[in-house]
Amino acid sequence: MTVEIDGVTLHLAHPDELTIQWVGQDELMRQLLAAWMVVNEQDLPMNPRLLGKPGVGKTTLAYAGARRMGREVYILQATLDTRPEDLLVTPVIEGAGNLRYVASPLVTAMIRGGIAILDEGNRMSEKSWASLAPLLDNRRYVESIVAGIKIKAHPNFRLVATMNDDASTFELPEYIHSRLQPQIFIDFPERDEEYQILKENLPFAEERILTYVTDFLQLAHAADERYTVRDGINVARFAIKLKSLATGRAHETGSLELSVRQVLGEEALRYVRRDRTSVT
Repeated sequence: MTVEIDGVTLHLAHPDELTIQWVGQDELMRQLLAAWMVVNEQDLPMNPRLLGKPGVGKTTLAYAGARRMGREVYILQATLDTRPEDLLVTPVIEGAGNLRYVASPLVTAMIRGGIAILDEGNRMSEKSWASLAPLLDNRRYVESIVAGIKIKAHPNFRLVATMNDDASTFELPEYIHSRLQPQIFIDFPERDEEYQILKENLPFAEERILTYVTDFLQLAHAADERYTVRDGINVARFAIKLKSLATGRAHETGSLELSVRQVLGEEALRYVRRDRTSVT
């Protein structure tokens, strides 16, 4: 798929197709959709920032919100070495020394009126963020130095950035901080919601396994541990696999405890309720 802008042909990215759903926490979805709304012809959509610990569902919320609006979704994974051209347009050498200009997922979303998820955005350097500054205010465009073109955002284009609350990230420059608003903080879900998230992701799991893992996560949350529902899904998934290959009762009864140890480490066993380790 290609498009021509000011005489330059851009090869567009493909949208991301994921089989994920947002479960519970309806207030967070309401806030995200409200930020993307346009309530007047003089109004502009906002660029929300989803904040939270790794694994709490920031990308899931962003993707589910975009799909709820019926838009194509494009995910761009930010890293420490993400360059401005990675965010915008990358030149690729083809045969006979010809250049092919490839639009990033973000630029493709701009052109097609989709929704771009800039995942783990606070892993990027200020230089990369600077290339997006005009996109994040009322100008709504980017300039590709590589291709020598200015690209304007479609009126339906929306952007959301997810950001992990951990130490392995950059501080956002102030001029970017003020352009990425509102901040929507995602915390650990309540017990019933956490159980439903596990069930949604593992519909083949026995109720006892889902209950065991939910109890484990809730105890960990109460102790301010960083274990998330993503960790819980991995614990439950591995326990199910261990149990399916069990050759004796000892293997069956220890499958969940072994899964906790192997997935999260020995220290995680302090949040295991010993009266729930029996799985037959």
